[in-house]
Amino acid sequence: MSANQNLMKFGAYVKALQLFDLVVADLSPLAAQMNLSRLIGQQFASADSVASNIEEGYGRGSTKEYAQFLVIARGSAQETAGRYGRFKHWLPQAVVDERQALCHEIIGILTGSINTLRAGK
Repeated sequence: MSANQNLMKFGAYVKALQLFDLVVADLSPLAAQMNLSRLIGQQFASADSVASNIEEGYGRGSTKEYAQFLVIARGSAQETAGRYGRFKHWLPQAVVDERQALCHEIIGILTGSINTLRAGK
């Protein structure tokens, strides 16, 4: 089984890919507003960081390093959730709430995985 197939079985990774797609869909229509370009770029980067850190950590082949990259991915998910809260001025509250809930699902899965990896299970 390929690394990509294994990653696609990891719920946090699948949800991270979904989150990135949603960020692009949510914020691309706002890109014409020059005053939002920095915030939008940061949101793209933090959402991308969730998935990319899971990928990089998985590719390292070391349990210790994988756990550390999951910690970084978790921080990026928290950053993405926080910034969604600040996008309440431009996005419907229901969208903000749904995206923050998805981020918190990812954070929960990552936290459990980190704890399992660190416990040596």
